[in-house]
Amino acid sequence: MPNVSMTVNGKAASGEVEGRTLLVGFLRDQLGLTGTHVGCDTSQCGACVVHVDGKAVKACTMLAAEADGADVKTIEGMAAPDGTLSTIQQAFQDHHGLQCGFCTPGMVMSAAALLAENASPSEQEIREYLEGNICRCTGYHNIVKAIMAAAGHDVSAIAAE
Repeated sequence: MPNVSMTVNGKAASGEVEGRTLLVGFLRDQLGLTGTHVGCDTSQCGACVVHVDGKAVKACTMLAAEADGADVKTIEGMAAPDGTLSTIQQAFQDHHGLQCGFCTPGMVMSAAALLAENASPSEQEIREYLEGNICRCTGYHNIVKAIMAAAGHDVSAIAAE
């Protein structure tokens, strides 16, 4: 079996993988990083979004071997080492951008990628960017509000739903 090595959340990680091992499986099963969720296995839901070399990637569509040598960031790597939530995570908490929480890791990782590309997206740009992420609980309103708040927009006039 081939060996893969990568940096995950700032730490070296490696392991033997079968050729068919998906990145999401490697992260969850071999590294114990279960914050990256498996929602559909078909690249439809976005619950498995991670960053690979700074780009948002659905980890259920990438083989672990393809990430060999890459810098991977998961939801576990978003908070500061002392546990302080990132700006995006705090905004999701403050603006009730989650309910059951299943989609939340993928939403947060997608939001971080969006804000890295566009520091001040409009509501429409946020909604378009999140098209690859499915939330079955919230209706997206508070998720969008949280991302707008994380981007520094005044959301005080937007009612909570």
